[in-house]
Amino acid sequence: MPDHVRTADGRRLRVDITGDPRGRPVFLLHGMPGSRVGPRPRSMFLYQRGAQLISYDRPGYGGSDRKPGRRVVDVVQDVAVVADALELDRFAVVGRSGGAPHALACAALLPHRVTRAAALVGLAPRDAEGLDWFAGMAPHNVDEFHTAFTDPERFAARLIPRSAAIRRDPARLLEELRRDLTDLDRLVVSDTAMRSMMLRNFREALKNSPYGWIDDVLALTGPWGFDPADIRVPVLLWHAAKDVFSPASHASWLAARIPRARTVVDPTAAHFTALRALPKVIDWLIEDVVVRPSGTTGPGAPHGGAW
Repeated sequence: MPDHVRTADGRRLRVDITGDPRGRPVFLLHGMPGSRVGPRPRSMFLYQRGAQLISYDRPGYGGSDRKPGRRVVDVVQDVAVVADALELDRFAVVGRSGGAPHALACAALLPHRVTRAAALVGLAPRDAEGLDWFAGMAPHNVDEFHTAFTDPERFAARLIPRSAAIRRDPARLLEELRRDLTDLDRLVVSDTAMRSMMLRNFREALKNSPYGWIDDVLALTGPWGFDPADIRVPVLLWHAAKDVFSPASHASWLAARIPRARTVVDPTAAHFTALRALPKVIDWLIEDVVVRPSGTTGPGAPHGGAW
């Protein structure tokens, strides 16, 4: 299996594949800042479930070339390129945090290929009608998103030296976030194994450039390029009621507009609890999909739901 693919415009996308190589394929779209080596279930879990987990660095992160001016919708072409390289006809998609809107884009624009999609602790579009976008959001996030929306050049100028400092010491990012973390978030990120995965993820994400992070924020606060209401494949919206980074009102807004959305809001959970929810979400994504002898996937007999 390749560790990178090339897009039609010549960009390199760095890819990572774990789990059962003959299993049911699931794309995991990482958070922000993030990379293909971000937190995910252990390989043994994936083998036991018969799941093949595919991750790649979004443009500008890790080992992937930058795509200046990218929008959320641009993820669709990149996911399709990776799927084609792996000879995958059908697949599921899950995105966490900054990756969640990108998973919804795939669900909207690749209905003939995406079997199911899940968005964990994601955001609604910045121009979401009737939504107070910043309500319930931590002050640091409000400042970051507001600056990106109103003065993108100033935002980039601020984030470049900050990214360099985090690249040298990835733990710095967790320390920066600490004042906004709930007690439950602190418990999750203090777990030794989880913390190790997160620090490796941050280091890989920013090792070559700050622009993956910069472009992610600009894409999330700009026009997404698709309408969530156009999604017709089954979607799971998983959210944490105590999330101060992506408030639960964003999931409620999306749920009211995505026709086949199933919503799970954990009343006791916070933002980083989504990392612990991911195994159960993967179970839901693959529960009614079988791998055919040719390697393609298609609907199978349902065998019980995660929710």
